[in-house]
Amino acid sequence: MALFGNAHTVDPGQAQGEYARLLGQGEQVQAAYMLIRDTILFTDRRLILVDKQGITGRKVEYHSVPYRSITHFAVETAGTFDLDAELKIWISGSPAPIQKTFTKGVDIYEVQAILTQFVAR
Repeated sequence: MALFGNAHTVDPGQAQGEYARLLGQGEQVQAAYMLIRDTILFTDRRLILVDKQGITGRKVEYHSVPYRSITHFAVETAGTFDLDAELKIWISGSPAPIQKTFTKGVDIYEVQAILTQFVAR
């Protein structure tokens, strides 16, 4: 699941309202990132990956990952020639990681710190 393009932060309150139908009772969005058409939501309970598919983006896959099922993760910072940073997340029972690509618009260290906060509980 690699995504390419411009990433930016989204106000958690705005994401809370936009994705309210996906959230459980009392579940709160702590941080959110937009990657072209797709979105990553960090809630207080799980990671939600919103994958808009097709040309129109009308078909949407919502991938819910409980933090307890994340076995490990890695970040790769942007370099001189490779301007994108990457986040890789391994889920128990799956040999291939989920990969998300971020441009300089997002601090990959901030993303990693948020994930650490929830996975290390």
